Amino acid sequence: MKLPSLAGHPFLEAPALKRVMHALKSEEGATRIVGGAVRNALLGEPVGDIDMATILLPEDVVAAAEDAGLKSVPTGIEHGTVTVIAEGHPFEVTTLRADVETDGRHAVVRFTDDWAEDAGRRDFTLNALYCDASGHVFDPLGGYPDLAARNIRFVGDPEERIREDYLRILRFFRFFAWYGDGRPDAEGLKASSRLKAGIAVLSAERVWSELKRLLAAPDPSRALRWMRITGTLDKALPENWGIDAIERVVAAERAEEIPPDPLLRLMAIIPPHRSRIDQLASRLRLARKETERLVSWAETPEPESELSDALLARRAYSSGRRALTDRLFLALARDMEKDDERAVAARKRQLAFVRDYERPTFPLTGKDLLAAGYQPGPELGKLLNELEERWLEVDFAISREELLALARRQ
Repeated sequence: MKLPSLAGHPFLEAPALKRVMHALKSEEGATRIVGGAVRNALLGEPVGDIDMATILLPEDVVAAAEDAGLKSVPTGIEHGTVTVIAEGHPFEVTTLRADVETDGRHAVVRFTDDWAEDAGRRDFTLNALYCDASGHVFDPLGGYPDLAARNIRFVGDPEERIREDYLRILRFFRFFAWYGDGRPDAEGLKASSRLKAGIAVLSAERVWSELKRLLAAPDPSRALRWMRITGTLDKALPENWGIDAIERVVAAERAEEIPPDPLLRLMAIIPPHRSRIDQLASRLRLARKETERLVSWAETPEPESELSDALLARRAYSSGRRALTDRLFLALARDMEKDDERAVAARKRQLAFVRDYERPTFPLTGKDLLAAGYQPGPELGKLLNELEERWLEVDFAISREELLALARRQ
């Protein structure tokens, strides 16, 4: 299959990229762009981070960058990676390498000047594509036909690739979610199923990072189903209990024109139980804000579709706008799947109300009660809570002075 050219592609015209490529002698064949940028450009997808591969040794990369007035950071120099910064944009530059020893998590490497050898240690054929500054594409392993067919295929023997780094099991399904078409590669599926126990040796942060990126795909439902079939999903996310709900969430996101939300999709497939969420958050070491959002969602009851605006406002005040929006959107997705027009209309109205909701500030504080002569202690907190409940019951329509008067009568 004839290789296309990327000549004139907008990402190659960026001044910062041109400076780095020139500094690292791309015109002389020393440095090429590799991986995701080439893959996405060939697919017509947005190009994000740009990584480079080079025959230059790490110390030569640093020297060349400095000679060109560019900053360099030895981010992974023991593995040959130097980050070169031009005009505020970071570019990871890695010396061509081959694996000497691997343990499923880490690798010992040696440097090489053989492009095919470097390509041979990469995970998938569609990531083993290179291009130079002029846009000429290099395909040492014949990966372009896989890219054109949207076939996610391991480089070489799938089991060997996976044993080098068990994270590649999750990457296999993540790349299928983003770029795959049809049925996943049969040999990749078999190897992932056979070696799925290796997921247990991975760090929690790496597992969650892959899962989150998979859940952020335009439609991760097919990949999740194959993960379930191969048993890999239970190894990575044992809390899953309803992955079929992903499809209706994706459909609702598209209908409402909102971007994919990995955490919202996660909510659709895990039980809304605080204990299970605590276990998940601890095991995968979720960020504090991620955990708080999941817990708030789990502890927020789903509002009835007939709930009045006044009661919905109280719910929003107590539960928070984010948690209530999550609950309502998942309910909307379910009602849309059921084709319940009346319920869908009600959910949309509720969502619009909650999204526009601005939480009022309770006009009384503990300091106000202390200034009024009350003594500090548990009773003060109890009284403040009772007054706030009264304020909620009348739809926030009691002033500070009226609340103080109520306090004096209790």
